Amino acid sequence: MCGICGKLIVNDPGARLHPDLIASMMEPIRHRGPDDEGVYISGPVGLGHRRLSIIDLNTGQQPISNEDGTVWVVFNGEIYNYKELTAFLVSKGHHFRTTTDTEVLVHLYEEYGEQMLPKLRGMFGFAIWDDKAKTLLVARDRLGIKPIYYHWDNRALLFASEIKAILADPSVTAEADPAALLTFLTYFYPPGETTLFKGINKLSPGHYLTVKNGELKIAQYWDLRFDKSAPTRSLKESMGELTELLRDTVHQHMISDVPVGVLLSGGVDSTAMLSFAVEQTDKPVSTFTIGFDGNLCTDERQYARIAADKYGTNHYEMSIRSEDFLDFLPKYVWHMEEPVCEPPAIALYYVSKLARDHGVKVLISGEGGDEAFAGYQNYRNLVWLERIKGLLGPFAKPASAFAGGLATIPALRRFRKYAPLLSLPLEKYYYSRTSNPFQYFNRSRTALFTQNFLRCLNGSEPTLATGQYLGSFASRGALDRMLYVDTKTWLPDDLLIKADRMTMANSVELRVPLLDHRVLEFAAALPARFKLRGFTMKYILKKALAERVPAAIRNRKKTGFPVPYEDWLRKDLKQTVWSVLTDPKTAQRGYFRPEAVEGLLVANSKGSDYSAEIFSLLILELWHRTFADGVHSAPRTA
Repeated sequence: MCGICGKLIVNDPGARLHPDLIASMMEPIRHRGPDDEGVYISGPVGLGHRRLSIIDLNTGQQPISNEDGTVWVVFNGEIYNYKELTAFLVSKGHHFRTTTDTEVLVHLYEEYGEQMLPKLRGMFGFAIWDDKAKTLLVARDRLGIKPIYYHWDNRALLFASEIKAILADPSVTAEADPAALLTFLTYFYPPGETTLFKGINKLSPGHYLTVKNGELKIAQYWDLRFDKSAPTRSLKESMGELTELLRDTVHQHMISDVPVGVLLSGGVDSTAMLSFAVEQTDKPVSTFTIGFDGNLCTDERQYARIAADKYGTNHYEMSIRSEDFLDFLPKYVWHMEEPVCEPPAIALYYVSKLARDHGVKVLISGEGGDEAFAGYQNYRNLVWLERIKGLLGPFAKPASAFAGGLATIPALRRFRKYAPLLSLPLEKYYYSRTSNPFQYFNRSRTALFTQNFLRCLNGSEPTLATGQYLGSFASRGALDRMLYVDTKTWLPDDLLIKADRMTMANSVELRVPLLDHRVLEFAAALPARFKLRGFTMKYILKKALAERVPAAIRNRKKTGFPVPYEDWLRKDLKQTVWSVLTDPKTAQRGYFRPEAVEGLLVANSKGSDYSAEIFSLLILELWHRTFADGVHSAPRTA
């Protein structure tokens, strides 16, 4: 796991890149690779690499070239099938100088060019410079586990694993994009290609870009298809195939020349990953989990201990307080770079720090099982809602009004958010897991935003209309359509950004076997009834892993990762939050009406739940103070 960066100047035949620029770009991503660094510069192109040594500790330094030095690569990630690819390439006459997975990339590029990408199994963001063809290729893995950002102005391409490296170039300024700000407040994270930084984009998962002859092109090489054309196997046959696939996948993800640990969340997915991991080694496995002081929410540690005891691990745990949460907020913003309403990310930072303190540089996580096998309650609830709408037919609209009236009854208020959805098609209300048309920032724009900001938006809507994803799958069932949307949005732009940033902040590599593309493709091809059976979520996964996952974990109610930030915002952090959000400096940005923000704070303190909205506004303001106000260095706190 590493950090990469680079620049290519175009349309300037005499251009020569100054080596100090690449050094400046590498400095702010030092945490991604504290073990080594390397630079390649030739005329208008420069590649930089910060290394976290995981495989081939002695000869895996980057950048790495082919035999004659005409193809160079910088690489962030892991290629899990690199040994098979190496054997194939050697049989084709290629000569290897190292035993690292990185060198596979240059030789595979020599053999196949851009068509190399479908042959890779792993997580990656890499850049290849072909000096003969004067072509730069930059690629990102299928699911977006590893990030790639870029800036293009028809004079040069800048790219990096993190935005901070791009901002190190004096030609790029950290300016907020108002339309992207609206998108963030719609989704609680910034989905799609745009970022909150004007002029800086994300390379989408499953895509690559090339720059040749002064022209930038972007193309897609993979997409998740919910293909049901193959004959459906029985549930029992599918369970057996899934078990073998997971065993093979975890085996691949255990490849490392440094200690590998497991991140335990107390749930089915992480426990399952642990069960397969202990089969792959004769050494004790270390496991790590985190809890919270004050018993404000369900504590995952008791369930993590059950899994650790079953598999005899060296188990470590810790707890964090509201003070720890507050202390880390400035660094949270600096590391995340884009505002993301993801309080559990702070817990992930501390637990990955715990792992690093105990000598572990690689962590296996259960991330992704919910997105692959339908583990979230909203999938179940909305599938049933769609079934009800189908039964109601033309009576759905009056039923919506009737249900809205019933929702005023205290015992039925929990169903209030579903009443308006009865009269809407799925693509009109399912934006992603974190948002819908009726959340506060969508229904209260005129009350919240200033007139100046509304004029600035000029009637623009969030830049990513997920209806395009739902529409492209119109013939599929509701469950497959929602899973596809979240695979394109929530997964890469929220969960995986959080996972990458918070672990790399501690120079720890996080691996996610359940997001291996073969697992995702297997899950997508399953009938919906194998994933959601009645009211049971992740049905096939729980059935297949019944003997591996203790019943206490398998049968517990899903809680997510319950960081008690809602309570902290009302109590321990209340003064800080009020101080930041009512600061005249915050109001002077001109986005929000001060009285509306204060009203939101008062309502939340009196019991209304606006925690996500308030945390989003807090993070947005801290983002401005960290980046837009010109301070790009890491905060000294935490």
